[in-house]
Amino acid sequence: MARDDEVYMSALEGKSIPILTLDNKWHQLFTQTEMTPEIEALADQLNSLVERDGKIRTETKQIKKLKKTLLSEIVPLRDKSNKSGGDPSIEREISERTRLIGECNEKLESHDDELIDLSREIYDIDYKLMIETMKVCYARLHENTDYIKGLDEWISRVRVELKKNVIRLQESEMENYNLYSYMHQIFGPEVIDIFDMQYDPDRRHPIRRPISDEEEYVE
Repeated sequence: MARDDEVYMSALEGKSIPILTLDNKWHQLFTQTEMTPEIEALADQLNSLVERDGKIRTETKQIKKLKKTLLSEIVPLRDKSNKSGGDPSIEREISERTRLIGECNEKLESHDDELIDLSREIYDIDYKLMIETMKVCYARLHENTDYIKGLDEWISRVRVELKKNVIRLQESEMENYNLYSYMHQIFGPEVIDIFDMQYDPDRRHPIRRPISDEEEYVE
């Protein structure tokens, strides 16, 4: 037995494990990740065992019902036989019912033995299915965790770079504003107009480039 299995068995000792293929939440797990061939095979095997278990239990109930009916019929037949002085036909009916009751007992005993075996097999397969399910889900969790970690690191880097670029943007805008203000104060509006350096401080992306006399003024 692998060391992991020993740990799991110790942790699960005395605890009830749900039959996974009958649990809708187990099926919902595989809307998030894919079933492996091992899980599919175990699930099919478990479903077959559960189906057999259900069939045997249904048959057991039917046999017990038949046995109860047969037993209830024997009592009045005994009374009838006693009153008739041991009528052979009635005795045959009693004998037939006794035989059928014996067959019922044999089938019930056989079913009980099979149910014990099925219970053990269902637990074993269900346990293996649980382990395989946990392996797949934890592998997916670790994969997602690594992906999330990588994204988080990227976002952190981008966030830092974004802050730096916002500062650079603000500094460049302030530099443009100051340049225009100083040039306007030093050279005056007439000179500024000559070089087509019209500037609106509230606009973030003004077009400011010198043009020749032959070109049209561009904004």
